[in-house]
Amino acid sequence: MDSAAIKLSAASCSSSAFYLNRNPNPSPLPNLRFYTHRNKSKIPFFKSIKCIQTPNPSSFSPFPCSAVTASASSPPIPSTSEKLASYKLELLVSEFKSLSEPIDRVKRLLNYANNLPEINESLRVSENRVMGCTAQVWLEVKMNNEGRMRFMADSDSGMTKGFCSCLIWVLDGAEPEEILAMKTEDLAELNVGMLSGSQSRVNTWHNVLISMQKRTKALVAKRAGMPPMEPFPSLIVNADGIHAKGSYAEAQAKYLFPDELKVKELANVLKEKKIGVVAHFYMDPEVQGVLTAAKKLWPHIHISDSLVMADTAVKMAEAGCKFITVLGVDFMSENVRAILDQAGYGEVGVYRMSSERIGCSLADAASTPAYMNYLEVASSASPSLHVVYINTSLETKANSHELVPTITCTSSNVVQTILQAFAQIPNLNIWYGPDSYMGANIMELFQQMTMMTDEEIAEIHPEHNSNSIRSLLPRMHYYQDGTCIVHHLFGTEVVQKINEMYCDAFLTAHFEVPGEMFSLAMEAKRRGMGVVGSTQNILDFIKKKVQDALDRNHDDHLQFVLGTESGMVTSIVAALRSLLGSVKSTSRKANIDVEIVFPVSSESLSRTSKSSSEALNFVEIGDSVKLPVVPGVASGEGCSINGGCASCPYMKMNSLTALLKVCHHLPNERSVLTAYEARRMNLRTPQGKLIADAGCEPILHMRHFQATKKLPEKLVSEVLHIHGNGRPVS
Repeated sequence: MDSAAIKLSAASCSSSAFYLNRNPNPSPLPNLRFYTHRNKSKIPFFKSIKCIQTPNPSSFSPFPCSAVTASASSPPIPSTSEKLASYKLELLVSEFKSLSEPIDRVKRLLNYANNLPEINESLRVSENRVMGCTAQVWLEVKMNNEGRMRFMADSDSGMTKGFCSCLIWVLDGAEPEEILAMKTEDLAELNVGMLSGSQSRVNTWHNVLISMQKRTKALVAKRAGMPPMEPFPSLIVNADGIHAKGSYAEAQAKYLFPDELKVKELANVLKEKKIGVVAHFYMDPEVQGVLTAAKKLWPHIHISDSLVMADTAVKMAEAGCKFITVLGVDFMSENVRAILDQAGYGEVGVYRMSSERIGCSLADAASTPAYMNYLEVASSASPSLHVVYINTSLETKANSHELVPTITCTSSNVVQTILQAFAQIPNLNIWYGPDSYMGANIMELFQQMTMMTDEEIAEIHPEHNSNSIRSLLPRMHYYQDGTCIVHHLFGTEVVQKINEMYCDAFLTAHFEVPGEMFSLAMEAKRRGMGVVGSTQNILDFIKKKVQDALDRNHDDHLQFVLGTESGMVTSIVAALRSLLGSVKSTSRKANIDVEIVFPVSSESLSRTSKSSSEALNFVEIGDSVKLPVVPGVASGEGCSINGGCASCPYMKMNSLTALLKVCHHLPNERSVLTAYEARRMNLRTPQGKLIADAGCEPILHMRHFQATKKLPEKLVSEVLHIHGNGRPVS
């Protein structure tokens, strides 16, 4: 073939032209050349990774990119700029793959770091920082007159500079569409073979790309004349105090500094009458603010998720508390009552915060005939195990256990519980309920695990591999009509806005959120930027990321999207103030700002379970759509039919006024509080067992699993229908 010069559009270098000479006698090194307009000197193409930013071509790397050694397998060079970034990424992947030794890849990366020019000191500001990187990374993004994207970056880490150098070589000068089309998965093979424990540096590829894409979207919108999107409300916490952005955040922040008179009044009456308080994370900010402050004066106050509430109540009874007040929904007070009775503290009184029923949409879904029908089907498929969410009533747990052997779970241990059950009992069928979103998310997680290596799966559960995960999928079932009204509305509209404005932030999501929010948080989790789990998991994740920032001792701005009920913010802020306040007493000078973002809307409607037996008022939306009105929600409280329910209306039935009323009437005016007493389950199951006893058994099975990482033998025997002689029931 005759030599021919093929000119490609200078998509990656607006001041340069890119040529390829085809040689009729191809050698292992294709004759690729790069010409700069500035001085017309010829520079080997793969040495010019920094053609745009580097004014002095002589400073380019002495190493030729190894990708050029594989001309026979190199991808065809695109004839337009449309696919140039993808082409260059393929070459970069080939280059790193050609280096078999990890140390050689690291050396190559460090060499490219030397090609990255220093940026102006004025660009090293918090607004340009890339979140989620162990090292400090600054990224400057602009759009030139031709509508192409231009990038500059720098870091205080050599390896991170190498990452940035490679990404800029691939994407600088590209069309916005090319930038946005690139996925973090496309960078999977650019891990440069680093030693284990370096995942945080590998995540740099992903986090810098996500930041490039976010800023590209903003510049494209600006060029098109589109108004900037309205940000979600947020709270910014630092060592100097708290700043609220938006009216919703201002309402949340209002009670973070509670009235001292109310705090003293509550602490005094609790101390005088020996009353303990267990409260859920989702309490109203006013209540949590007062409780958090009062705990400094009376230790028997505890705010946690539902599992820990009953355990803490037992410890309070052991310490001498005569009464326990429960700030939560009714199944929580029922659990506290039953667990205290089981522990021998039947004389300790347990009180709710309302004379009316304090419901829960999720618990209600499990109390319907539809759920019992679901379990009837399960009982005919042997061997079967029912894994029921802890957020259900004792009656549900008791009646379920008689139909199908049952173990409770939490959002933090559900995956391990299910995987252990499948590993421990051959050919088992799992029936999870009642939370439909959590069930779907578990299935999605298991589907993702089938694409992992056996080593990666073993890190999640040592007795599983890709074959065992694939085999369990057909035997995993979940109920499909049960939702938490809070998490139900983290839907499409909220996810789209997070993708547009907060894709580079830390994402937190409860395991109960819809699939779109779950997938978004899982993607963030894979690059070290997210957590999916329980309320406690979310709190621990935020604390760890802030502590990591404090340990690095650099000025930083951390942004967390709170994908669960907004009541969590009180506990989060209390933890942050403790962490950030410690900085003042040390020699550390870094200024750390932590922003908690509430992905909420201002309307106030939500769907509930279709089979809910509760009487609800309905409103019409348009000509044919009717939605039930959730009791207790007021406009502006943070729920929307289009996404983002930040407030549980049932939890908000627990007020400070009600708590003080209960405390002041105890112990001499208990007759006034009859409707407030947590009911003792004297009802019996169809087989004649006390609901209080039968309902606690699945909880005890879970406690055994948490302590031993194995299902109890009694439960396994029930699943296999084994008699005392060790033989299965025929």
